[in-house]
Amino acid sequence: MSQPDTIGRNAQITAFLAHHGLGEAARAPLAGDASARRYERIVRADGTRLILMDTPVPGHDLIPFMAIGGDLADLGLSVPEVVAADAEAGLALLEDFGDGTFSRLLADGEDADALYELATDVLVQLHRRFRPERAAALELPVYDARLFAEQVMLFADVYVPVATGKPLADADRSALQAAWEAVIPDACAGPQSLLLRDYHVDNLMRLPRPGVAAGGLLDFQNAGLGPVAYDLVSLLEDARRDVPAERAERMVARYLAAFPDLDADAFRRSYAVLGAVRHTRIVAVFARLALQERRRGYLIHLPRVWRLLEAQLAKPALAPVRAWFDHHLPPGTRADFVIPEPD
Repeated sequence: MSQPDTIGRNAQITAFLAHHGLGEAARAPLAGDASARRYERIVRADGTRLILMDTPVPGHDLIPFMAIGGDLADLGLSVPEVVAADAEAGLALLEDFGDGTFSRLLADGEDADALYELATDVLVQLHRRFRPERAAALELPVYDARLFAEQVMLFADVYVPVATGKPLADADRSALQAAWEAVIPDACAGPQSLLLRDYHVDNLMRLPRPGVAAGGLLDFQNAGLGPVAYDLVSLLEDARRDVPAERAERMVARYLAAFPDLDADAFRRSYAVLGAVRHTRIVAVFARLALQERRRGYLIHLPRVWRLLEAQLAKPALAPVRAWFDHHLPPGTRADFVIPEPD
């Protein structure tokens, strides 16, 4: 955003806050994420707090955040209450859930099993209670085989040319697309529910509430309708944090125990394929952030993401994709590859 735009936006925010009686409130910026959204903590004179959400694309995030949040609350899950909003301007005042993100609690030595059990139980409740027909009413995207296959090809267009030093030939790109299209449909064939997409410990808060309401949800504005395995693999195969395999397996077993009629083998195949899809796309996204936006801090996570990806590629359900990777991306083009500095 240019300097004049920044000045104009600050004036707009100041007027928005004043309109809601917060003209004298203290403001403190909060850490952001990979999106264009920005957050501030607003502190009133009496010490009570709110969160300001500021987005340049309200139709992409603020408006769906409010709509999806309403449904999640109706399901008995905890989302920040929208206290006030100017949707057209991309500004909202949200309930402040505090500082107790799961990632911070884990860093402070809290019981990791208890936190991951809570996160798993939140998904269980979501998948039990959400009715897939609500997706149309909420105008949610459908994360089906076509969309997953389309999104994962970012890897071919962003990462492969940099790692190999040349664009991917059309025939090789088509072969990769065909490999993914051979495995993704089966992964999407099972039960569908609300897919939150970025379900991991940075977007979960512990709240002083009973049961699954103790798990506060953030960053769900890009949710859609999709396979139930996706968010569990997002939680347990985190791009930014190592989750011991034993803990991950306990959580998968916990989830499956809650759905005794679910085909466990099919679920695990879906988990593997969707995990590979997610990791492959994340490799490309992190590379793009480093190359195009000079946000190189994400590169520290690439070795972890590659380890997770290669573990899934080793499974029988991913055999066609693994064959393509083995042929086209030999050692030296994967985890140990360093993204060059942008020109």
